[in-house]
Amino acid sequence: MNPVSPDLTKARYIVSLSWMVVLALAAGVAGYFLHWSLYIAAGVCVAVILWLLWLIPSQVKLMGWQETNDELLITKGRLWHRFTVVPYGRIQFVDVSSGPVTRMLGLKTVKLHTASAGTDATIKGLEADTADALRARLADKARERMSGL
Repeated sequence: MNPVSPDLTKARYIVSLSWMVVLALAAGVAGYFLHWSLYIAAGVCVAVILWLLWLIPSQVKLMGWQETNDELLITKGRLWHRFTVVPYGRIQFVDVSSGPVTRMLGLKTVKLHTASAGTDATIKGLEADTADALRARLADKARERMSGL
C-alpha cells in the first residue's frame, strides 16, 4: 500500500487540537472567575487533547491506497478499520479538493464518486502532484472500463 503524506498528521492536529485547546483554556479561565466546577470541563478537554495526540498519528499511519489492474484499494481506520475496493468501471468522476490548512501544507484529497451513494472512497492527505496524477490516471482507467459496458 502507498501511504499518505505524514504532513496529514500536522493538518489534523491544527484543525482538531486548536479548538480543543481554546475550549480547555476558556473552561479553565471560567473556572477561575466563575465557579470551580468548570475545572472539570477543562479536565475533560485536556483528556480529549491527550487522546487525539495518540489517535491522529496512529490513524494516519494506517491510511493507504494502491492501484491494481482492475481496482483501487483504500484502507484506513485505527479503531474501526475500513478496506474499500473500487472497480475502475464503477467510477463516475473523481474530485480533487484542498482546504486552507491542507493547501498550506501542500496536500489534497481525492474523492471517487460511484453509482453507490454509500461508497466512502476518499483518500485524504496526498501530496498535490501525487493527487493530480492519481486523478488523471483514475479518470483514464474509468473511461476505458466504462466504454466496454
